[in-house]
Amino acid sequence: MWVGVLLAVFLAVVSIKELKSIAYVGKDSPIMNSISVNGKGEEVVIPDIATFSFTITEVDKDVATAQTEATKRFNAALEAVRAAGIEEKDFKTLSYNINPHYEFEQGICSALRCAPGKNILTGYEVSQTVQVKVRDTKKAGGIFSTIGALGVDNVNNLVFSVDDIETVKAAARAKAIENAQTKAEELSKQLGVRLVRIMSFYDSSDDVNPYYYARGGDMMEVSAVKNQTAPAPSIPTGEQEIISRVTVTYEIR
Repeated sequence: MWVGVLLAVFLAVVSIKELKSIAYVGKDSPIMNSISVNGKGEEVVIPDIATFSFTITEVDKDVATAQTEATKRFNAALEAVRAAGIEEKDFKTLSYNINPHYEFEQGICSALRCAPGKNILTGYEVSQTVQVKVRDTKKAGGIFSTIGALGVDNVNNLVFSVDDIETVKAAARAKAIENAQTKAEELSKQLGVRLVRIMSFYDSSDDVNPYYYARGGDMMEVSAVKNQTAPAPSIPTGEQEIISRVTVTYEIR
């Protein structure tokens, strides 16, 4: 009999615990009071490097001949850039391509029918594009013009930017966080609450846009002609503004 009584008591206790646990199922966790503030930080710097690219292209019936001629012209262009003080670490090959060169041949027509046209292999095109980094921005215009006078096919996109941009971004972000902190402290005083801890942080900073040298509003591109030399342009580097925007959420009590 006592065994039956003990078993009944045990089942009753378990049932009460289960009913209590069911009462909490589906309830939301406690909501924490919070405030969110936006912060903005700015850094204005003068670009300290310039980059541009140039392309050498050769077409010949024989691929080896096209490569040889392209290499000769390419080496001449590199020597001119080296003579201006550019180091090997500041050259970067962007592309090297060998492509067949075709011409379309019309089909011959007779009184009865016309034969279909076809592409005829006439040679090979070899092209190489290299990017050059100029660490002395005052030399950028002169080097740009020198390359353009060497018979390269295109000199493209003279861009001014900041070499160590991550350090500048970090400085702007630190200002943005400080700005957000100041706003949060002022707001907490006005609301009569206390900042407890940071609940979330979001960085919505914009990407940094480089400064392009342009003529007439268009990005500069030079189609070079051999044996023609123009005066080296004096190119202002301007200023670059790096902006950081953050959102910080604080728990308050």
